[in-house]
Amino acid sequence: MTQVGISTPVRIDSPSRRIAKEFLEDPVAVIGLSLFVLVALIALAAPWIAPQNPYDLAQLNIMDSALPPGETSFGTNMTYWLGTDQQGRDMLSAIMYGLRISLMVALISLALAITIGTVVGVTAAYFGGRLDSFIMRVVDLQLSFPAILIALILLALLGRGVDKVILALVIVQWAYYARTVRSSAIVETRKDYIDAARCLALSNRRIMFRHLLPNCVPPLIVVATVQIAQAIALEATLSFLGVGVPITEPSLGLLIANGYDYLLSGSYWISLFPGIALVVTIIAINLVGDRLRDVLNPRLQK
Repeated sequence: MTQVGISTPVRIDSPSRRIAKEFLEDPVAVIGLSLFVLVALIALAAPWIAPQNPYDLAQLNIMDSALPPGETSFGTNMTYWLGTDQQGRDMLSAIMYGLRISLMVALISLALAITIGTVVGVTAAYFGGRLDSFIMRVVDLQLSFPAILIALILLALLGRGVDKVILALVIVQWAYYARTVRSSAIVETRKDYIDAARCLALSNRRIMFRHLLPNCVPPLIVVATVQIAQAIALEATLSFLGVGVPITEPSLGLLIANGYDYLLSGSYWISLFPGIALVVTIIAINLVGDRLRDVLNPRLQK
């Protein structure tokens, strides 16, 4: 007599669960993600956890100017673990507030650039023809110039300000997303589900953004992760050169610039610690981006 066994149902993980599982298998990527989350939390909680508001003149003491790390304030007995700058500001607090500006500028410019680049890229791939050729020539023309050069020209015309820096970063970055989305969408437009959607007389807008765009998201995520780090580095460079954010809302780049003139006098900590915070933030984001690239593109996996 043959005994019939009962098969065990096979569990199929969803794509998002599979991506998360493969991402967490790399300890280096987990460290990078943990560092970035820590940096983001510090930036968000800066007004509540910072020992001092470094931009409140009532809390500053000129007698505490350029104190080395570990020194104590002359008036309040407050310990400056990372020292103070030439204006008597606590460097630990200044870095926390600087992270807020750097991340805010990078994330807002990222969101706007992705929106513009995605719409332009999907439109070029879907309609094709002369429109596609024209858009891609504009993209190629912009990408042929260094991003820092375009940003410098724009800020020279617009002036300093957080909003001006965000606008300059959006103009610099949108072309990367347009090219990425267009290269993915142009492959998807040749597939059967797009032809089926057209046969059903769906509107072009619905086909582009309800059916075509979701299949272009994986490479867009990778590019966006890398561009966050580049946006932070670019904003820091612009602020260091004196054309970025104003001195009343300094970012990490401006903090580094503030201490540059004091390096030869021995006050290294004014530039060193903001520089370390900037490098750690960029490295953490790049580690996450590298792992996402490998997970979302199986051909790059070992």
